[in-house]
Amino acid sequence: MKSLEDLKALREKLQSDIRVRENDGTKIIIGMGTCGIAAGAREIMAAVLDELAVRKLKNVQVQQTGCIGMCEKEVLVDVVRPGEPRITYGNVKPVDVKRIIADHVINGRIIEDLVVGKMDDAKI
Repeated sequence: MKSLEDLKALREKLQSDIRVRENDGTKIIIGMGTCGIAAGAREIMAAVLDELAVRKLKNVQVQQTGCIGMCEKEVLVDVVRPGEPRITYGNVKPVDVKRIIADHVINGRIIEDLVVGKMDDAKI
């Protein structure tokens, strides 16, 4: 940090990251229990935040959750679009993130080869 402008730029980036986590639209939930972290969840979180920033998607909320008991399927990423079933993707790798954002989050097309679970909103 060498100037007031650097500090202002950092502040804006952090405020933007916070807004991504607090929005009411589509939700992306990343499994960040110890099992998820060991499988690469931090890299997935970074890839999701980067992809959302590149695409300037401001109506997507990013959350983290702990272990849900499917450790062998980590990294787990849930996508919840308003009015649609909650879709859980498993064994997600950083290379899968662009596809999840483009196909499912933006266009509403579920990526069947990555799906490990579907849950109706009424059951959440």
